[in-house]
Amino acid sequence: MKKIPLRYVTLFWVAGVFLVVNTLARAGLIVFDRNVDNVMPLHLLQIFGVGAIYDLAALCYVLPFFALLALVWPNNAWGRKAHATVVGVCFALATFGMLFVVISEFIFWNEFSSRFNFIAVDYLIYMREVSGNIRESYPVGAILGVLGLITAAFFFFFRKPLWRAASGDGGRLRWRTAISGAVFALPVCSFYLIDDALHEKIATPSVRELAANGYYEFMRAFRSNDLDYSAFYKVLPAEDVRREVQAHLPGSRWTDSWIIERKINTVGAAKPLNVVLVSIESLGADYVESYGGLKGLTPNLDRFAAQGMMFTNLYATGLRTVRGLEALTLSIPPTPGHAVPVRKNNKGFQTIGGVFRDQGYESIYVYGGYSYFDNMQDFFGGNGYTVIDRTAIDKKDISHETIWGVADEDLFRLAVREIDQRVLAGKKVFAHVMTTSNHRPFTYPVERIDIPSGKNRDGAVKYTDWAIGQFIKDAATRPWFKNTVFILVADHTSHGRGRANLSPENYHIPMIIYAPGIVPARRIDTLASQLDVAPTILALLNIGYTSHFYGHDILSEGRQHQRAFMSNYLTVGMLRDGMVVELSPKQRVNVVRADNGSPIALDDAKATTLVRQAIANYQSTSEMLREHRAATSTKRVSTHE
Repeated sequence: MKKIPLRYVTLFWVAGVFLVVNTLARAGLIVFDRNVDNVMPLHLLQIFGVGAIYDLAALCYVLPFFALLALVWPNNAWGRKAHATVVGVCFALATFGMLFVVISEFIFWNEFSSRFNFIAVDYLIYMREVSGNIRESYPVGAILGVLGLITAAFFFFFRKPLWRAASGDGGRLRWRTAISGAVFALPVCSFYLIDDALHEKIATPSVRELAANGYYEFMRAFRSNDLDYSAFYKVLPAEDVRREVQAHLPGSRWTDSWIIERKINTVGAAKPLNVVLVSIESLGADYVESYGGLKGLTPNLDRFAAQGMMFTNLYATGLRTVRGLEALTLSIPPTPGHAVPVRKNNKGFQTIGGVFRDQGYESIYVYGGYSYFDNMQDFFGGNGYTVIDRTAIDKKDISHETIWGVADEDLFRLAVREIDQRVLAGKKVFAHVMTTSNHRPFTYPVERIDIPSGKNRDGAVKYTDWAIGQFIKDAATRPWFKNTVFILVADHTSHGRGRANLSPENYHIPMIIYAPGIVPARRIDTLASQLDVAPTILALLNIGYTSHFYGHDILSEGRQHQRAFMSNYLTVGMLRDGMVVELSPKQRVNVVRADNGSPIALDDAKATTLVRQAIANYQSTSEMLREHRAATSTKRVSTHE
């Protein structure tokens, strides 16, 4: 048997560094996560055992580059020296890159309690905002400097044995071709032999994420951030789906396609009121004192809750702003993969803004950042809204800004100005205002609150609450205030980890409807979903319309159909009757208790019913989106022709 040429030993060096760095990163994330359950013997075995398999799967994509270097450089004195020089440089860069990825994973875990997923893929698209946020939130220069020093020290210590290997015998071209060819085949083998089975069999979400490999998960997300629901998830016969959905949307019927339709009839005329919907960045109920959250951070929201209509049992549909915007605007369940606003075929839907437009309103979307982020300009502009963002604010009028957007107080001044202009022109206004200040790096103008800027999320929450208080105070001086309904609702919480994939506490958000003299003070404890907000607002104004929404008016039919839809990356589900149904790829179905995450047998009668209801809602929504995508694609082709 021929001996492997010495220069190919460099591949073992690369493999060793890669595996050691990823193993240490996994150990570091265990400590960073601070979850005692993760250090149980079985869980440690799963984390490091399954993790090693996925590390090897990812390594298969790294080694071919160094195998190519070993192949192309000739096996003479000049070629050996050149190979050693190039390999040395590439080895140092690769080491630095591996360390950089580790730091990136820690930053990502800090935000999402997860390895890289399709959110990370999205973030590559919005590199300006993401890189800017990282620069504002972390000492990037110092981190890169430390990584450079570690890389230099490591390279200096191992430079001699690495040089001996890289400058050694390369073997004959035929032998190098055979060896490199075998290495080139590794990615193909990895792709076809390693799938998500081992990873998905781990029951505990935190352990499952720790056992993953960031490189592998990123590539998996890149391939599958939009999934064909019928191919990957549990489905029911079409007629069963239609019956289940109709049973929970009274008076509904199916059109010739997968569009659900029902007439929302009212008694009397619609109320000619302006509507301001404020979606608040990352505000979980656990930060609002009147919802049982932290004390002293939200005095204004607590006051508005006491004076207005307080919804105590509302749940967000996802863990990202774009999911909240989807639910509030389209009133549909959160299908797997991308939310509708960031998909290509995102126009031509029924939206709450479109319904208001049909009633003679001007619908505006006011955002404190740049509206190209998360495709907001394209989505809202293509669905009946006038889009207004930070570019409408003069630089001299910006009191503070981060990479995500201007301070909330600047955003609210912009909103008041835009509403003023339209009311003065004799228009009724529906304004959807999206805040940004409650987001890392948690900075805001000084001397607004008693928590220093940039300290933590507590300060950002308290500042946002202060800005909302100033907004309502400013609006109260306007003539349109007495004819305006304000809805204050979070887009999502700031949490991601839990006992199960869809732990309800990670989705519990506040909603307050505030309109002195119009909406009486009242506490609503009905279990409801973020996608119920639009129908509830329209019902409050006594607006009749033909609805394609999946949501209910919480104040009426919502009481008989209490449920909440939730999603976490590729897991979607429903909360109802103290149970959470979780639907995952490969037709997996899981039912757990909402209070403690303990499993419930799928043959339980009530669980069986809830599973059918959940599947029906997600399957029908996915079919509707598939039809919409096909129809809009056909229109676009016809237009081009």
